[in-house]
Amino acid sequence: MKIDIGRPPRTAMEVFRLLPEGTLCEVIENQLYMAPPPNEPHQRILVSLILELGNFIKQNDLGEIRLSPYGVYLNQENAVEPDIVFISKENTHLILKDGLHGAPDLIIEILSPSNKKYDTITKKLLYEKFGVKEYWIVNPENKEVIGFELMQGKYTEFSKATGKLNSKLLDHIFSF
Repeated sequence: MKIDIGRPPRTAMEVFRLLPEGTLCEVIENQLYMAPPPNEPHQRILVSLILELGNFIKQNDLGEIRLSPYGVYLNQENAVEPDIVFISKENTHLILKDGLHGAPDLIIEILSPSNKKYDTITKKLLYEKFGVKEYWIVNPENKEVIGFELMQGKYTEFSKATGKLNSKLLDHIFSF
């Protein structure tokens, strides 16, 4: 949601809210991060997973699914645009007109050549801090998938596979 603050922006979040819709930008700990558009392997896996997950979630009436670009506002200093976001029925009240305000239940990030460290370290720590229950990292180069679950406030790796995402939260295996 764009805002008119009537003065120059003073925080990264204020700058973020002034950007045109569709700008690939995130705010983490009041720092702006920008990225180029995703490459073809990234997009191919994104489409495959969104179809698999979306159909399963809809058929089982589990909640809502969103794909990037979609704003996830974790707090006033952190706004991200994960590749795929799942919000359980119990948390759909967090969905507002401009995006999700709070932690989603599940996030999937598909690596791009320019963002490996960003997704595997920076965003993983952020999602852990804000209580995202399940976090998946997908490497499109080799289709390796690593799943983390939140256990006592810390992420624990619970799954590593090729071409399969075995979600404990959704109790289902998704192939791509």
